Amino acid sequence: MVQRAVVMYMEIGCFVSCLCGWILVCSTLPTEYWTFSEVGSIVLTTSNYYSNLWKDCISDTTGVSDCKDYPSMLGLPVYLHACRALAIIAVITGFFGGVLTLIGMKCTKIGGSEIANARVTFAGALTYLVSGSCGLITYSWWANKVVREYLDPHFRAQKFEIGAAVFVGFGGTILLLSGGAVLSYFSGKEGIPSSSQKKPRRPVSYATARTRRTYMLPASSSRVTLVPPLFYEGRKSQATKATSKSRQTFSRDSFV
Repeated sequence: MVQRAVVMYMEIGCFVSCLCGWILVCSTLPTEYWTFSEVGSIVLTTSNYYSNLWKDCISDTTGVSDCKDYPSMLGLPVYLHACRALAIIAVITGFFGGVLTLIGMKCTKIGGSEIANARVTFAGALTYLVSGSCGLITYSWWANKVVREYLDPHFRAQKFEIGAAVFVGFGGTILLLSGGAVLSYFSGKEGIPSSSQKKPRRPVSYATARTRRTYMLPASSSRVTLVPPLFYEGRKSQATKATSKSRQTFSRDSFV
C-alpha cells in the first residue's frame, strides 16, 4: 500500500513537470524573439531586428514596430522547414502524452486493471519523451546555426544572437525529458514484466501401470521414490493363491 502511494505521488509530480514543459514549448511558437540583433545609427534611434519560425520583425526606440511574414514557403531554407515540423510534432505529441497519462494515472481511477493503467501511463511517458526529443532537436539546431553564423568571420550578412524563446524552449524540453524518463521507469516497471521473472514450473507427475495412481514431485526435491501400496500387493497374492487352489485336480489315489 505504501509503495502504491509513492508511485502515485511520483506520477503526479512527473505529470506536472511534463505539463509545465509542454506549456513552455507551446509558448515559444508565437514568440518573436528566437533571434535578435541591435543596430545603432548615427542618430539617436536604434533599430532592433528579431525573428522566429514564421516572420521577421523590426522596431526602434520610438516604439514603432513592424513584422513581415516570410514571402514564399518554397523559397525558405531546409533547416527552417525542419524546425517548423519538429516544433509542431513536439506540441502535438505532448498533448496526446498528457491525455494518455491522465487516463492511466493511479489517482484518476480511469480504465481497467492496474497493469492496463500502467501500460497506458507508459505509453504516455514515451509520447512525452518523443515530444521532448523533437523540441530539443529544434532548439539545438536553431541555436547552432545562429552561433555558427555569428562566429564565422567570413559571414557578411547581418549577424544575430540567440533570443529568449530558445532558452525558454530548452527549459521546457528538459522538463519534458526528465518527467517522461522518470514516469516511464515507474510505469514500465509495473506494466511490463521483465524477462527474468519466469513463471513457476508445474511439478513433474509420474503414473505407475500397477496402481494407476499419480505421484506429484515436490517443488523442493529433485528426486522421488515410488513405492506402491502394500494393500494391492496383498490382494494380488491372495487372488493368486485362490486361483491356484481352485485349479487343483484330485485323483482317486489321493483319498486313499
